[in-house]
Amino acid sequence: MTVTTAGPLPEGEYDVTVVGAGVVGSAIARELARLPLRTALVEAADDVGEGTSKANTAILHTGFDAVPGSLEARLVREGQRMLAAYAADSGIPVEPLGALLVAWDQEQLAALPGLARKAVSNGYDAARILDAGEVRAREPGLGPGALGALHVPGESIICPWTTTLAYATQAVCGGVDLHLNCRVNTVTSGEPYTLGTSRGVLRTRHLVNAAGLYADELDRLLGHTDFTVTPRRGQLIVFDKFARPLVRHILLPVPGALGKGVLVSPTVYGNVMLGPTAEDLDDKTATGSTAEGLAQLREKGRRILPALLAEEVTAVYAGLRAATEHDDYRIVARPERRCVTVGGIRSTGLTASMAIAAHVVELLGEGGLPLGGARELAPVRMPNLGEAFPRPYRSAEMIAADPDYGRIVCHCERVTRGEIRDALAGAIPPGSLDGLRRRTRARGGRCQGFFCGPAVRALFEQAGAGR
Repeated sequence: MTVTTAGPLPEGEYDVTVVGAGVVGSAIARELARLPLRTALVEAADDVGEGTSKANTAILHTGFDAVPGSLEARLVREGQRMLAAYAADSGIPVEPLGALLVAWDQEQLAALPGLARKAVSNGYDAARILDAGEVRAREPGLGPGALGALHVPGESIICPWTTTLAYATQAVCGGVDLHLNCRVNTVTSGEPYTLGTSRGVLRTRHLVNAAGLYADELDRLLGHTDFTVTPRRGQLIVFDKFARPLVRHILLPVPGALGKGVLVSPTVYGNVMLGPTAEDLDDKTATGSTAEGLAQLREKGRRILPALLAEEVTAVYAGLRAATEHDDYRIVARPERRCVTVGGIRSTGLTASMAIAAHVVELLGEGGLPLGGARELAPVRMPNLGEAFPRPYRSAEMIAADPDYGRIVCHCERVTRGEIRDALAGAIPPGSLDGLRRRTRARGGRCQGFFCGPAVRALFEQAGAGR
């Protein structure tokens, strides 16, 4: 079990290397851990899930509105079943709230039957159209003018942070080497590939490009120009937990050309989220929010759920989706070159991640990677971050066994000293305070660390000094 964050890379040759430790790259590494191979997972940032995977809408999709017959449609459909089962086994919080695709004008209302038929084409036959009265009965807080909705009962919310960490933890515990702070700068093709990284040279026979926003750039280093990633910024507003009773479902708009549009959704952490925007940019690092974008969200939110705008805002954030000029995922195998590119994975990538991983490993097999001797991985049990599930501060049994689970450090999110200690001692310890927040929710509440920040930082620094 190896996690490295600095210093030279190990000598020798890997059988396969996955570039990019987002939710998809980590899922692929987890799938490869089942095989008796020497596998590496390399990531430019100081933590797993540090890019697109940490800033999405956190929905476990049914795939009802995917393009029928597309690779994305198949992998989302398969991945949803796989991830739902994995989450239940691993302690990843999931809440099956269902979604309402709300029509606000006659054009949108006329589109609902077609969306219902598309759902059936995608193997999902539980969606049904509701009239205005049924919609109002289900969501009394909706703004005036809702004409109807498509009810999709299978849509759920999930914790994206824990999902990525679970995959990566299981991969590392299964023998995969995780190299953080390891940006790939050059690639020399051959047998093996030679990767020039920010931490030295890495050699590998097989290569998986799961570099997210930078997948097109890594592909160009390999000599391919099949697609271009255009970062699509999605700004979001997170409202305080007092807003949670205002909404019962995931409230979706009728999709447009740039995606699913602005939604209102609860989170598993007990908040309510409004967003995202859809802004095509040139800068792959432009994750800042803008006054214009937030004003746009507030305007749309006022129509969808008027009372929401009176609630306190806990945080705003922005994520970048890896949009391309193609309508489908760009998962391309080049067996003769022993590489697979996993590009153009948009917001459905979280849902599809386990199915993408299985598909990619099959493609690697076509390129000569030996797939025999697969084994079951030791199960992993993740700490619960979901508000609807048992938390340590409420467990008399846990506190009796370990008093640190009764010592609250972050009062907004009710995070205990024991939870912070466990995260800092985990198989993949956080590389930053933000990484610790994604593992525990500490500093993620309404005061954003104003009260608990010094105490959390002290624990983080003490753990770093002890490693």
